[in-house]
Amino acid sequence: MGRMRVLIAPDKFKGTLSAEEAAAAMAEGVLAVYPEAQVTAVPVADGGEGTLEAALAAGAVPHTARVRGPLDTEVTAVWALRGDGTAVIETARASGLMLVEPTVQTALAATSHGSGELIRAALDAGAREIVLGIGGSAMTDGGSGALRALGLRILDADGAPVPDGGAGLALAAAVDAAGLDPRLGQVRLRIAADVTHVFAAQKGAGAAARDLLDDALGNWARLLLEATGHDVDVPGAGAAGGFPSAFLAFTDATLEPGFDLISGLTGLAAALDSADLVLTGEGSLDEQSTYGKAPLQVARRAAARGLPVVAVAGRITLTPQQLQDYGIVAAVSLLDLVREPAEAMAQAARWLTWGTRQALEGA
Repeated sequence: MGRMRVLIAPDKFKGTLSAEEAAAAMAEGVLAVYPEAQVTAVPVADGGEGTLEAALAAGAVPHTARVRGPLDTEVTAVWALRGDGTAVIETARASGLMLVEPTVQTALAATSHGSGELIRAALDAGAREIVLGIGGSAMTDGGSGALRALGLRILDADGAPVPDGGAGLALAAAVDAAGLDPRLGQVRLRIAADVTHVFAAQKGAGAAARDLLDDALGNWARLLLEATGHDVDVPGAGAAGGFPSAFLAFTDATLEPGFDLISGLTGLAAALDSADLVLTGEGSLDEQSTYGKAPLQVARRAAARGLPVVAVAGRITLTPQQLQDYGIVAAVSLLDLVREPAEAMAQAARWLTWGTRQALEGA
């Protein structure tokens, strides 16, 4: 019999370890228990933060661009280009909540303009396909800022440009697409979106601001329908402050489940096909994880192939039966191994290695 083939496919441990760092720590634990094992790491993501890192870990080449952040400050944002001409953009790098303080004013004014600049950079680099991960965003402008960066004009009733941000869309009365970058019609745009999202309460917005944004985005959706004939009131279009809506109206962009889209780029299926044992994990395995999050999707696909799955997470609130339903045969929560959460956070890699050993020895 040949060496045991172990696939390690974790998501990020938010606030402590990237998915790639988590995979490395878990690999140490695997080799401590099975020194002869053949270990393969495929970091995973579901279209949110960590999408870019998963693409880079799979061999994509990083590029940087100086772009506008969610407000007026410029930021340096990284995006990636694969050898097959596929660009991977994580909009949070340009328009993310991590770049601003979540306040009412931020929620009303945050723009996707910088994400449009990243798309332009990818087009300039010759990308034939652009994958957009849209999780972790601060933007609330229905994707209008991104298209403005690509040449769209959005005008009020007097023909003047409306202010940036979601609130400004309340004044939008007309669009002028004459200057829109024609390359958008020549590239495949794929948006990784959770189709359970609708136009949602914005981060940092109180009730009055949410009402204002809902009205403004509703006006934007009506204007898009009038201008393009495309009804953007579809599942998933409201994710990330309505970011997909502008692209659904003006391009042939498609919305796709985030995990499926990203795992297709990272070669997860082939890695599963050649594995004997699968390990996965993330910062928290909880009820939210059951809504299409990466680790349980890894487990589901592994179980469908008859592969045993071991999970290690910072904390686990799912029941043993729920874990079993996903094919997970053993699971360890790091908070069960260490008394203080701060200790688990401070030395996350060490505890993740130890937790992996405990999970495998108890499986």
